[in-house]
Amino acid sequence: MKTICFYFQIHQPFRLKRYRFFDIGSDHYYYDDFNNEAIISRIAERSYRPALQTLSEMIESSGKKFKAAFSISGTALEQMEIYTPEVIESLKALAKTGCIEFLSETYAHSLASLYDDAEFERQVKLHSEKIQNLFGQTPVVFRNTELIYSDEIGEKIYKMGFKGVMIEGARHILGWKSPNFVYNCASAPKLKILMRNFRFSDDISFRFSNHSWSGFPLTADKYMDWIAQTPENEPIVNLFMNFDTFGEFQTRESGIFNFLKALPKCAEDRKISFHTPSEIFQTTKAVDNIHVMHNISWADEERDTSAWLGNRLQKDAASKLYSISERVRLSQDRRLMQDWNYLQSSDHFYYMSTKHSSDGAVHSHFSPYDTPFDAFTNYMNVLGDFMKRVDAQFPETIENEELNALLTTINNQDSKINELERELKKLKTVKKVEPKATKK
Repeated sequence: MKTICFYFQIHQPFRLKRYRFFDIGSDHYYYDDFNNEAIISRIAERSYRPALQTLSEMIESSGKKFKAAFSISGTALEQMEIYTPEVIESLKALAKTGCIEFLSETYAHSLASLYDDAEFERQVKLHSEKIQNLFGQTPVVFRNTELIYSDEIGEKIYKMGFKGVMIEGARHILGWKSPNFVYNCASAPKLKILMRNFRFSDDISFRFSNHSWSGFPLTADKYMDWIAQTPENEPIVNLFMNFDTFGEFQTRESGIFNFLKALPKCAEDRKISFHTPSEIFQTTKAVDNIHVMHNISWADEERDTSAWLGNRLQKDAASKLYSISERVRLSQDRRLMQDWNYLQSSDHFYYMSTKHSSDGAVHSHFSPYDTPFDAFTNYMNVLGDFMKRVDAQFPETIENEELNALLTTINNQDSKINELERELKKLKTVKKVEPKATKK
């Protein structure tokens, strides 16, 4: 019996306002609040709300046989809490059905896994805590920013305690193999892997309303026939896509919601089931190891990290940002840490891409800047001010040894405070139960 694993990504960055060189040192607020509110409100109206309602109806009509997973960045969740709290409530309602799994990722949808192990771990922990607080789930499956993955990253993910990871089914990694199986991480064999079937995923997310596509029009019956016709021994079809595919990229007028709503019944007729990633990892054995020596992702034709780090502008900006990570993590300044999270979103580097042809058109479509050089200049101005604020608290002249000593002192202070608080609690408890003295 075949099963489908649906996974949806939701991410929104905090977009930067136009920030001039002359603002450095005088203006410490970096965000385009008007644009951020307008974009997420529009997408919530067109996509998130109707798509979540459709998923709810699919779960109910299928007798809870329809299941899916979400990976939602911390920055997206924060914007939803501020601007579209009804989306959070809909997600909470779906969580209560037991049919939706929430995955872990980097809080800021960042490139930390490529630059700083300590920062990578901090953000993953922060994100898992956010998911637990909002939806009552502790994620056990990981999905890195834009499916960025390598054997080295897989080992880091396993050491953080995750049971499985979602990655791209890139042709140059798979070779003759199929993405429709469970695999193991080559560097950490106990970590299981699910690979995106890009053909079936892109049929929905990119080709659904393309009138010149040979598969147009795509109906739920036709789509499930294609999945049912995959080789009998291939048990899983992994469909990973952006959630705003539904209603934003593929508009309501295209029939995308009716298509989505019809999937459970069409799947049941062909004895195709739906499962969450953790359910698949629990019940399905891996068939082989997958070796990924170099970083892959689900972006652009290359399926590598060149969407964010493909030119000198991007590399310089990212290197400059992560050069201050150790000093930023010493800070107890809430505002500084918030800006640190927001400035790490991979989108800022995506906007700096100088690619051409179809990939370049996609980058330009999502960018709020006229050119990649405008994106770079604006970001570096903001980063310049941010670095001045960091330097004011932890001067650049401090050597690494001094930084480590300072960090150790801070950690020791925290441990001592926690120890004293526990001791105080014990003393209060003893005092409460102590019997009163009797008169002789």
